[in-house]
Amino acid sequence: MKIEKNKMVSLIYELKESDSDGRTLEALDETRPLTFIYGTGRLLPVFESNINSLTSGELFSFKMSSEMAYGEKREEMIVNVPLAVFETDGKLNEDICRVGNEVPMMDTEGNPLNGTINEITDTYVRMDFNHPMAGLDLFFTGKVVDVRDATEEELSGMNHSCSSCGSSKDSGCSGSCG
Repeated sequence: MKIEKNKMVSLIYELKESDSDGRTLEALDETRPLTFIYGTGRLLPVFESNINSLTSGELFSFKMSSEMAYGEKREEMIVNVPLAVFETDGKLNEDICRVGNEVPMMDTEGNPLNGTINEITDTYVRMDFNHPMAGLDLFFTGKVVDVRDATEEELSGMNHSCSSCGSSKDSGCSGSCG
């Protein structure tokens, strides 16, 4: 069976920065494949176009420019958040507020977004709200593990699953590829 709209797809891959010799960003094996319904807008369109029509057992390898993936890093997405946001009863919550930690936040309209803490000062926390892979060219190599018809339950449930951001957290939830 080949990959096409509304097929349940499982695949494994290694994601590297730039090319086949680049730093490994993510690796999924058969114990933890990426499983998703193809053609539902959960993955980056360029990723989907590169695996379109492949069948179970087929290998793939392709490069994705940063513009086609998560875009360039945008300076306006790096902001200073008042230190008080991270305080509980007047004390800094050091379990959450530490350099390198990714923290779930909300924008002014109440939309969820994640930010990475880059710096902590006496008055503010400098956070980067760019996607962690913004500015990176991506190189995927992998294999299609399985392709099957999605069940009616899976198709109806996709409206309640998480949105894709980049990492394969659990079945139906994808991440790094979009």
